[in-house]
Amino acid sequence: MKPDLASLPRRHLLAGSASALAAAGLATFARGAAAQTAAAAPKPLPPFAGWKDAASMIVHSGTTIETRRSAFGNGVITPADQLYIRNNLPAPDAAIVADRNAWEVSIAGVKNPRTLTLAELKTLGVESVAMVLQCSGNGRGFFPSKPSGTPWQVGAAGCVMWSGVPLRWVAEALGGVADGMKFITGTGGEKLPAGVDPKSVVVERSVPLAAMADALLAWEMNGAPLPLAHGGPLRLIVPGYTGVNSIKYVKQLAFTAQETDARIMSHGYRLSPPGGKGDPSQPSVQEMGVKSWINTPTAESGTLKAGLVQVLGVAFGGLNPVAKVEVSLDGGKSWSVARFVGPDLGRYAWRQFALATKLPAGSFVLASRATDSAGNVQPEQRFENAGGYNNNSWADHAVKVTVA
Repeated sequence: MKPDLASLPRRHLLAGSASALAAAGLATFARGAAAQTAAAAPKPLPPFAGWKDAASMIVHSGTTIETRRSAFGNGVITPADQLYIRNNLPAPDAAIVADRNAWEVSIAGVKNPRTLTLAELKTLGVESVAMVLQCSGNGRGFFPSKPSGTPWQVGAAGCVMWSGVPLRWVAEALGGVADGMKFITGTGGEKLPAGVDPKSVVVERSVPLAAMADALLAWEMNGAPLPLAHGGPLRLIVPGYTGVNSIKYVKQLAFTAQETDARIMSHGYRLSPPGGKGDPSQPSVQEMGVKSWINTPTAESGTLKAGLVQVLGVAFGGLNPVAKVEVSLDGGKSWSVARFVGPDLGRYAWRQFALATKLPAGSFVLASRATDSAGNVQPEQRFENAGGYNNNSWADHAVKVTVA
């Protein structure tokens, strides 16, 4: 029997969710030295993100803010005040989070379509998932072709604990997905500029129906109400997929037979050849690939003292858990297996890794290379494309250090 709104239990607790949420408290990032040595942000934080830790952020624009590489510390969960921001449109007015429970989202493509308030969604149950949120263009700054768009390096990513109702439970409560539907299409609630075709600017993306297995309609981030800057009061969360597919301020969730024809889907975020333009015939930027990078030491660390050094970084596998990380001290000529640090928060979270080594005086190129549970290995070279998307090249993310 399909569940309905009245019969579903008040809360469905994820096994271990209490300990998982407690893990948010493990995020003790090295703010002290990093904050003191980080250069001042070139631009001030915009008002809707004024609560961020300015010393940990690089402000590219009013809607693109990057986490400094030196700010990533030894906790698994990225603190909200250090998490990057990437918005395709200006955030809605803050009034939308004044009465969060009144927020409405329409659900279509189910047997019994209807509009639900956030308060009603909360009656359908709750789960939590730790997930790497990463902008599709993270690593664009390493492309020598200098694609248009924000020149992110590694800081358009973070590992976040999301809490909300599983999308599959919402569909079940409304009679199940209608026949013939192949995609999940989310539509954002940003205010659209007047005088233009809405489809040309609306943030509306489609992902395969299979993503429903772990997708959430989330109202909490790291155990607190979802901030406006990150999509509050309600966001569609699609684990394993790039951030653009996790729709902020979600106002409509539709199960559809076709992908949306919104321009951000049909032409935007496509893997077009260098010099080309996106179109529907090209692959869409969706699933993340296996990736890792080193956070310390880096050139920002200054000259190191010869002797014992801890090489630390993060690794994740996109749709698969990361299984192994190797570290090279010689630019990829030889590799040593690193050890994982801290708790494993599930297949969609990143793992921190460490390699203790001794470095003599000299110059070194440090690199990391991750392998996921399906055997996919982080590639040496980036996949060249016009948008600078999906850069998981270990060579690009390598760091040069000097030891005296």
